[in-house]
Amino acid sequence: MTGHFFSKYDPSENNKSKFEQLLDLFTQLLTYTSGDVTEAMDWLNQLDRKFQLTNDEYGMGDFIDELKEKGYLEENNITGQFNITSKTEQTIRKQSLEEIFGKLKKTKQGNHQTFKPGMGDEINPETRPFQFGDTLEQIDFTSSIRNAQINHGIDSFQMREDDLEIRETDFKTQTSTVLMIDISHSMILYGEDRITPAKKVAMALSELITTRYPKDTLDIVVFGNDAWQIEIKDLPYLQVGPYHTNTVAGLELAMEILRRRKNPNKQIFMITDGKPTCLKIGKKYYKNSFGLDRKVVNRCINLAAQCKKLKIPITTFMIATDPYLQKFVQEFTETNHGKAFFASLDKLGAFIFKDFESGKRKTVY
Repeated sequence: MTGHFFSKYDPSENNKSKFEQLLDLFTQLLTYTSGDVTEAMDWLNQLDRKFQLTNDEYGMGDFIDELKEKGYLEENNITGQFNITSKTEQTIRKQSLEEIFGKLKKTKQGNHQTFKPGMGDEINPETRPFQFGDTLEQIDFTSSIRNAQINHGIDSFQMREDDLEIRETDFKTQTSTVLMIDISHSMILYGEDRITPAKKVAMALSELITTRYPKDTLDIVVFGNDAWQIEIKDLPYLQVGPYHTNTVAGLELAMEILRRRKNPNKQIFMITDGKPTCLKIGKKYYKNSFGLDRKVVNRCINLAAQCKKLKIPITTFMIATDPYLQKFVQEFTETNHGKAFFASLDKLGAFIFKDFESGKRKTVY
């Protein structure tokens, strides 16, 4: 007898196939290894030997074959080297999005929709009489012709200004976002891996913006001694370099990018450990890794104030728990009237959300 069998759902049961389970783990390892397939696969084999992830029916070789068949891996026929594909890059971003934001409570904050009428692409069912300044595209000709027939009759048909009706469209906001990522050496200093959580937040944000708000623009800036742009597809491969933290260069480049964007709604997301240590003055670098240098800090604060004047809010994702660094982020955020998320390394999904505009403080899960 053919058909469907329904049973009681047990959340404790893992309904994923062996391939899907291994894929989840493999993509997590790729984030830690910055896209190095060989190293990630070596770690996966070590985990398999310790925790028996595979069995006689489905081995690690089967998993590799299925990765190639489904387009997650491509093999160089000459060197035999494996590389991840664009499909894998997107999978990693989706996984980061689910990990970071999947458990957040739904709120009305952050939605791009607005109830204000205006020039847009969402038709409003309400109509109103014609006013001076309305464009030809806004005229509802069906309603206007009906009005003309009622007001003047069919035999002597004519249309006057009083007959015209306007059907408005709901205004939909579009946002231009610059995502700044700190890749300085301090992101892995003192045995703390801060770059991996930073990459996860970055990939989650990029996937959220590109999938949910496709009309928005997203530019990504990385900053160390200097600052430069990268593509979204490059995020899984990001690595920390032997750099200081030139937050000023990152902010200046972000502001320059947003200046070229004609969109009136602009914002900056900055992922950092919160410690600026470098400035570029002319062709020379001014560096100080010991504590917070006021010469560097003041330049950052000044740029935060400039962004406020330009109505560019800065949201800081801080991957560190040092009290003096948090104090700097608080000063920076208050100056800009932006927002700050403090994310611990062991529980990235929980942020302490500080909204300096409303003065509220709450923990978001």
